[in-house]
Amino acid sequence: MCTEEDRKPARKTCMKCEISMCVQHLQAHLTTPVLLQTHPLTEPTALGGTSKCPQHGKLLEYYCLDDMTCVCVSCAIEDQHRLHNMKTFSTAHKELMEKLGAEQQDLLVKTDDENVSLEKWEKSEREKLGRCSVRLIEAVTNLRDIALTSVQSSVSARMVSIKTSKISMQAAQKEKDAFRFLQMYSQVHQDVEKAKAVDLRKGLEPGSDRDKLVEEIRQGGEKMMEQADQFWCSLLTLVDPENHQELIATDSDLIFDPQTFGPGMSLSESKRMVFYNSWNGQCSATLLIRSIKSVPDFQRWVVSLSEDCDWTIGLCDKQSAKNLENGNVYGLCRKGDQLSFLTTENDDCSNPSLPQTKKISSKTITYHGKNGDEAILPPETVEVFWNVAASSLSFFSRTGQHQRKEILTIKMSLNNGDLVAFIQLRKENAQNTPPQHWTCLCGMAYNYGYNMGKYQYSQQGNCSCGARIGDSCITEVICELQ
Repeated sequence: MCTEEDRKPARKTCMKCEISMCVQHLQAHLTTPVLLQTHPLTEPTALGGTSKCPQHGKLLEYYCLDDMTCVCVSCAIEDQHRLHNMKTFSTAHKELMEKLGAEQQDLLVKTDDENVSLEKWEKSEREKLGRCSVRLIEAVTNLRDIALTSVQSSVSARMVSIKTSKISMQAAQKEKDAFRFLQMYSQVHQDVEKAKAVDLRKGLEPGSDRDKLVEEIRQGGEKMMEQADQFWCSLLTLVDPENHQELIATDSDLIFDPQTFGPGMSLSESKRMVFYNSWNGQCSATLLIRSIKSVPDFQRWVVSLSEDCDWTIGLCDKQSAKNLENGNVYGLCRKGDQLSFLTTENDDCSNPSLPQTKKISSKTITYHGKNGDEAILPPETVEVFWNVAASSLSFFSRTGQHQRKEILTIKMSLNNGDLVAFIQLRKENAQNTPPQHWTCLCGMAYNYGYNMGKYQYSQQGNCSCGARIGDSCITEVICELQ
């Protein structure tokens, strides 16, 4: 607006007028109420057509927080942004600045030091791995020294016999007199035979000393394997922390909390094992997996399961644990040889006046094999990892202490504040009848069928070992917390 001869520095830019103004020419925009409300001002900038909506040609006046883009009034009320979270520029600027400040504080807490460096990180990780490796080396060295010191004394005693025989032979060879040679030959022969029987590769002589040392080495070996396992786990966790959470100490504090229990079911004193006896009734149970400690931002549990038992494991509402259909549920389900997963979602309703309902959906889990989609075989050991903050629930098939394969991860869209870990067990064919085949603890087997006009075992009475045939003393473990 200034003439070429009297051009002054721009103080503000009007988005609607698309001009930059000095202090003098800006006064009208600052003192006229209508202009203040309808003409947004920004810091001086070269507009170059960027202040208009490319679709509608109108002034960009709002900011869509969902799509993080500037929009015009037509975009806000007519097009794809009409149901989005819309803000004026000033409001959006204020809220996003506050959000950036909060995120900056979170990052500072996460790094513990705004001046965090690669050198500090490397030093920290080296110290962690160094502590594990030092303990491992100490355990290995201690075992080596115990074994070598003990066997060395035994080998030293055997070598005395060899040295004695050499001295005897040398003395006999130097003797020129036949009579005296023959007189000493008997002792020389004994020394030589004793030396020939010596085996330097042989360990300690049988006895209490050897038994004591063997037990000491076994205990030391177990400790060494624990140290090696911790070192291996530290390396895996460093390289792939998301899929290797073995260092998270959440195993020993978990227990089963029965909600429903069939008459054939029982729980161990530690509350970490579930037993079933088919003679006592139906195999049916629902148990919560409860921690005796405070719940952290993530939970992890590993459960071994019977191969002939159907189960569902995951998260459910605590209030609806006895009937999963009455609440939210997310889980992995086995029925026969098929795996499926359960999720709870809001049921889409065309009538907005009706209350929103929830539905539980189930879908079979498959993978693309050589013959098309193939079912995933149910695992015998399942690891579950619940990331509370990320609202995700991951399931893994465990094949070893540090070997696992992801089955699937469920993203939970609903509020998970009241969810608890659970497992549901069931045997569809479990009946209160004798098994078709009964095997005694001694190994003898007996068949159950129609014999001599009635159903009975092929032999009555007791087994050759004395146990009663068909006795229901055998109880199987169908579920255990690892």
